[in-house]
Amino acid sequence: MIPVQCYFVLSALLFFIGFFGFVTRRNLIAMLISIEFILNAVDINFAAFNRLLYPGMFEGMFFAVFEIGVSAAETAVAIAIILNVYHHFSSSDVNHIENMKY
Repeated sequence: MIPVQCYFVLSALLFFIGFFGFVTRRNLIAMLISIEFILNAVDINFAAFNRLLYPGMFEGMFFAVFEIGVSAAETAVAIAIILNVYHHFSSSDVNHIENMKY
């Protein structure tokens, strides 16, 4: 049996990797992957807290499955926006999108 603290450490590691990737990257696809790391950290926390607080119940698992569905919808919309930006600017860098405000 793996202790729950290992899941919390893994979740924190994924969260900070995602946050660091989002802050430092300028490519939209890399930023989207970083956001997915953060959302996966949330899923692991849902499951770990469910196991820690309510070992016989599945509320945390249901929240995780619901969040996976929301994450999939968010990813589909984000990829559609990124493809539209790439079609318009021929680049997926954030610096080229700043031209949209003028």
